[in-house]
Amino acid sequence: MSIKQSKIIQTNFREASLKRKLRKHLRSIGFTKSKDGNLQAPGDSKETIRFVHSAQREERILASEKFIACKSERLMKFFASGKDIDVEKISPVLERVYSDTWQGDLFRLASLTWSVPVSSGFGRRLRYLVWDEHNGKLMGLIAIGDPVFNLGVRDKFIGWESQARSARLVNLMDAYVLGAIPPYNSLLGGKLIACLLRSREIYDDFEKVYGNKTGLISKEDKSARLLAITTTSSMGRSSVYNRLKLDGIEYLKPVGYTGGWGHFHIPDWLFIELRDYLRTIDHRYADQYLFGQGPNWRLRTTRAALSSLGFKNDMLLHGIKREVFICQLANNATKILQTGKGQPDLTSLLCAKDIAESALDR
Repeated sequence: MSIKQSKIIQTNFREASLKRKLRKHLRSIGFTKSKDGNLQAPGDSKETIRFVHSAQREERILASEKFIACKSERLMKFFASGKDIDVEKISPVLERVYSDTWQGDLFRLASLTWSVPVSSGFGRRLRYLVWDEHNGKLMGLIAIGDPVFNLGVRDKFIGWESQARSARLVNLMDAYVLGAIPPYNSLLGGKLIACLLRSREIYDDFEKVYGNKTGLISKEDKSARLLAITTTSSMGRSSVYNRLKLDGIEYLKPVGYTGGWGHFHIPDWLFIELRDYLRTIDHRYADQYLFGQGPNWRLRTTRAALSSLGFKNDMLLHGIKREVFICQLANNATKILQTGKGQPDLTSLLCAKDIAESALDR
């Protein structure tokens, strides 16, 4: 047998094995085929969504076992119990998180409590711990990063055509981690923390860090201003983010739903095998990732692997839609994002302390 024939046989065997693993995994988390042959989710209830994400969550926790064992004893003292909280004295403050610090470890440990695993973000990133200053306990987490390039309901709300979006997406970020941890989540703490997205502290931090940076992709000088932040609910329609108004100011506005596309149902271990397969067929996406290529890289790589294996492109249409929200930090954010002209009107942008006071009063 020639070397070429041997390579073809090995590749075909690997393709067949990968296909079996993918189908087995999808069946294990409840996906089936619809009558027209498309992927069909097991449902859209919150319990079902948690179950569909459970394999991914278990994978993250197993991968973090050593970290948890090493760090948890020191960090558990920052998590509150019910007796630690005096509702009338809750006093939220934001602390910026930097890499390679104990605060960074605490952020990671707390994010492992999420029932839907959180992303590590892409490109530009700002992370925060939200503390209850009254008792020194952790209330929740905020992390914003580069947004996806294509998001139909967002672009329709802003009024963006492709060229305008390309030119001004730099002024927008996405909250990929946003919420309260127990027991603050039982006290509507999630709503309070969501309101903190629209805070002067986050606006100012963004300006200091990214206000005068050269774009990694465009290589152009940017004069970025944080005009708006998007976020999506992990559980379909959100009861936490909806109706977020304080003193007549709308903190999060619902703009629609995602199309149900994504790759969360492809776990890390399977994604690694898909990349290895792309290497065997010398596909350019196998090792193309570079910092700055954006949050769509994994989606593109997964799609390329599935296509090469002979699956339909709609294998990534998992059908679980997320509600999309936009937080406009400037009163005239939409107008500037549309036209690229004007100065941000920040007259209603409050500091975290003032936002918290209004939320607690309500």
